[in-house]
Amino acid sequence: MTTALLTHPDCLGHVTPPGHPERVGRLEAILGALEAPAFDALMRIEAPLAPEAEVLRCHPQAYLERLRAAVPAEGWVSLDADTHLSPGSLRAALRGVGAVTRAVDMVLAGEAANAFCATRPPGHHAETATAMGFCLFGNVAIAAKRALDHHGLARVAVVDFDVHHGNGTQDLLWHERRALFVSTHQMPLYPGTGDRHETGAHGNVLNVPLPPGTDGARFRAAVEAMVLPALDDFAPELILVSAGFDAHRADPLAQMALVEDDFAWITGRLCDLAEAHAGGRVVSTLEGGYDLPALAASVAAHVGVLMERGG
Repeated sequence: MTTALLTHPDCLGHVTPPGHPERVGRLEAILGALEAPAFDALMRIEAPLAPEAEVLRCHPQAYLERLRAAVPAEGWVSLDADTHLSPGSLRAALRGVGAVTRAVDMVLAGEAANAFCATRPPGHHAETATAMGFCLFGNVAIAAKRALDHHGLARVAVVDFDVHHGNGTQDLLWHERRALFVSTHQMPLYPGTGDRHETGAHGNVLNVPLPPGTDGARFRAAVEAMVLPALDDFAPELILVSAGFDAHRADPLAQMALVEDDFAWITGRLCDLAEAHAGGRVVSTLEGGYDLPALAASVAAHVGVLMERGG
């Protein structure tokens, strides 16, 4: 088996206003990096359009209809100061949901060892009925619910190492005792959630806030002390990753100081846990990362480890 890469040109059709950090160039930079010969063995899959039923695993029908009605014929519509819709945005977001759900299906069926979903807009800030933080649908939470409800898994873990707290994922999985949500993130920082005392309705949320300036050594120590033991105790049957690369020291939207080797390291440690408990099954999906060279290099490091472990 090998690593699946799921993406779609529609994800380039989500166009944000000039100067917006979550821009088309992010995905172009990633896909360019993954054209290098080192990635020739990737199983490249076109992300399907998610059917409405997949979105409704986490979001109400009224929210989906509200988004549909807001999509403009041209230009942009602002849902808040950060989150915008262009004519292609909803289709791009449905490709994101389609990517993660197809990736879950492939990995659980043994069609791929693991998977990375290179899609945008990101998803981890989207709450039950609120688009925010560049995000429209809770991609990784929807993937978790598909694994639990469609495939019948008993325990699924979501690990979010984006520099911003995954408030949307936390909201969508707060009452889901079969899912463990773990987030490392800078604090203070947008969106202002993610304190240690936020532990979920069933003790199923672990937040690991880190101060500005956190470097690789401090990040690794926190992961070793808190994240890995919690995952080991939970013994997930699948690990889902919200892979944000904006904790990189070059990123313009935060003040952490990780480098590519740190993203490779945590990817390897999550693969270790997946091998111990989940048959090696890992599905990762893109979240943040806004310095294009750092983003491209960090994704390449992340996917490289997935390929090494899945080959």
